[in-house]
Amino acid sequence: MQQHEIQRFLERYFRANECDILETDDGYMKVQLSVEMDKELMNRPFYWHYIERTGGVPAPMQLTLITKQTEKTNSLEGERLHFGSPRLHQIFRSAQKRGSFIRLYEESSSCEQTHIPLHPWLGLNVKIAYQCDRKKDHILSLGLHLISGTIIEQFHDRLQKLKLVPKIPDYCFTISPLIKPTSGIGRLERYIQRRISQDDHTWAEQAKKRWAEDLALLDHFYEGMEEKPECYYIEKEALKEQYKPRIIVSVINGGLFYLHPRT
Repeated sequence: MQQHEIQRFLERYFRANECDILETDDGYMKVQLSVEMDKELMNRPFYWHYIERTGGVPAPMQLTLITKQTEKTNSLEGERLHFGSPRLHQIFRSAQKRGSFIRLYEESSSCEQTHIPLHPWLGLNVKIAYQCDRKKDHILSLGLHLISGTIIEQFHDRLQKLKLVPKIPDYCFTISPLIKPTSGIGRLERYIQRRISQDDHTWAEQAKKRWAEDLALLDHFYEGMEEKPECYYIEKEALKEQYKPRIIVSVINGGLFYLHPRT
């Protein structure tokens, strides 16, 4: 994510968590927090404890977040967000926690005119880590159409171009999936396995070759010893840990997305 993308991320984050965006312009935004998000972000446990005990009327706070320095934002009072700022990292952590699995609906002008069916898609973002003495990560974003079984890649990029909301838009309705989400996850797992099997695994063979060369040097160093010392076995195990090729697949996040059929 680049600095200029922060504001777009913030808008999606707050809308997905049902906060009202009161004002937004180039370089800043003003947000009315919901009760839930005030509790999560503003660190006011005593205030909320008092309100809940006394039955008082809650007054969640507003935030003014500045993402770019402009002539207008120079005179604004608010929190300036940049990579490294505590508030932005707090929001990143919150998004990761809350966004591990999400349900969103596409909003479009068509839904305001007539009843439009929204089709269910299962989205999954995964990290494929290729590890040996060198490391390489690959992010794979998959979307599975839960009606036809079609699987597409770069699903997250497609979603970025859509207006997604946490509630079903008026005059739209959802189609029940023919493929259950749990079954869909299994399909995506098998797709990932096939994709990995088709990769070029020269890197693993090269790692094994470097492993064998360093192991030969280690054996040569201790050559002639009838009984190897403990440090030999420790170093041998360390070489295995360093060079042994591994592929680790981890889920970043996922969700159900109900999208317009033309999408």
